[in-house]
Amino acid sequence: MLVVTALTIVRMRSILAVVMLSGIYSFLMASIFVVLDAVDVAFTEAAVGAGVTTVLGLVALSLTGDQEKIPRRRPVLALAVVIVTGVVLLYATEDMPPIGDPAAPIHHHVVPRYLAETPEAIGIPNVVTSVLADYRGYDTLGEVAVIFTAGVGVMLLLGRRRRDPAAGEGKDDQ
Repeated sequence: MLVVTALTIVRMRSILAVVMLSGIYSFLMASIFVVLDAVDVAFTEAAVGAGVTTVLGLVALSLTGDQEKIPRRRPVLALAVVIVTGVVLLYATEDMPPIGDPAAPIHHHVVPRYLAETPEAIGIPNVVTSVLADYRGYDTLGEVAVIFTAGVGVMLLLGRRRRDPAAGEGKDDQ
């Protein structure tokens, strides 16, 4: 369903349909993350991908038109870059251990240490919370700063008044 949704998004000309299908795509990705036992990532994908991004897309769409302008030439270079990137990513996945492999490197170094030392070292019984809040505190702070900056940027773009070139003033002033 994820691939079908992605291919449908690529073929759509209606931007409203693309925004709605993007929300569905994010919801499907969140479902996959839940199946992979990455509930924290699934929650973030659902909140940001399916929630905030869809709302911002609809708000931006209310300020613009609904139909995409059809390009005059074919984007052959862009398609080639996407195909090459996909092939490289597929090639790189060959070096990854299978999902749930107990012999994977992560299960022998970091995870046992976090599970054994976290309650005593940090004082927080929930290991996921302690990893996000303490061990990865600066990383989480950086992610929050990026999301905040993106939100402020979007709000500034959406809050701009349109200028009337004939009168030389904003439409809100009239």
